[in-house]
Amino acid sequence: MHKLEENINHLMLRLLEDYDGGKTIDEIKTFDHPDKEVITEIIASLRRIIFPGYFRNKSYRVYTVRNNISMLLEDVIFKLIKQISIVLRYDKELENADEMTLAGIAEGKTFEFLEKLPKIREYIETDVQAAYEGDPAAYNKDEIIYSYPGLFAILVNRIAHELWLLNIPIIPRIMTEYAHSETGIDIHPGATIGKYFFIDHGTGIVIGETTVIGDNVKIYQGVTLGALSTRGGQALKSKKRHPTIEDNVTIYSGASILGGDTVIGKNVVIGGNAFITRSVPEGAKVSVKNQGLRYNYDASNPVQSENPPMQEVDVDDESWFYII
Repeated sequence: MHKLEENINHLMLRLLEDYDGGKTIDEIKTFDHPDKEVITEIIASLRRIIFPGYFRNKSYRVYTVRNNISMLLEDVIFKLIKQISIVLRYDKELENADEMTLAGIAEGKTFEFLEKLPKIREYIETDVQAAYEGDPAAYNKDEIIYSYPGLFAILVNRIAHELWLLNIPIIPRIMTEYAHSETGIDIHPGATIGKYFFIDHGTGIVIGETTVIGDNVKIYQGVTLGALSTRGGQALKSKKRHPTIEDNVTIYSGASILGGDTVIGKNVVIGGNAFITRSVPEGAKVSVKNQGLRYNYDASNPVQSENPPMQEVDVDDESWFYII
């Protein structure tokens, strides 16, 4: 037991020495940190407000929309003011502000954000409709609201984006990274997304900060709307690095569209696995050159003996284009 205590003390002293190394991860903030658990609770409460009949609190035996929304709003207001007050200190102009000043600013931003809830609900209604109309596997809209990861990722992004527009640090990114961890869909809160947005399947989708997406856009799994290069690092901050996708565009799985000057025109269809770094004119259909397939056979296998040992086949139809 004595030896164990010695080892523990030795490790503790080594760590304390290491903490004095001046590294970023050594920094001890003089103010509180945002609480990720509380922020996910805020998302859950906002989800209940946006879908009042779907995600209600089952602990209440008597349910009325008025009573439920009143309680949820109080909960969100209290938590959001507290979390915004904390993160406002990341603003250089407010890092030394007193608590009362921060609380006042946070309260103003909280109510300004909450005024946007009807707009968020308007957009989410169109997203549900787009998913239902665009997915033959959807049997009803309840299925979409309860289970589709794409809709959840879009919902969180629409919430986070409004906070982003209010110049609230950190919280919007915590929100979208929470959705990313839950769904595999990575949408930066800075991305601007129009109505009737549909993400099908969704896993592996990346949408960068300065992406602009119009109305009636549909994208599938593995799509990247990214930057052409990030070698400039912080010098590229706030510059348009990600593409613009105009109205009525469909982007099939595995496609990458890169660059801040890249504009995908209206009514364009981007085929699976396309790699695009320049603008595409309105109405175009973009596809990778038809694939060639090679089949290898084991001639000694009785099952395969009637087939030639090797065969190359050109794919002359377009069925592979729509990879979903």
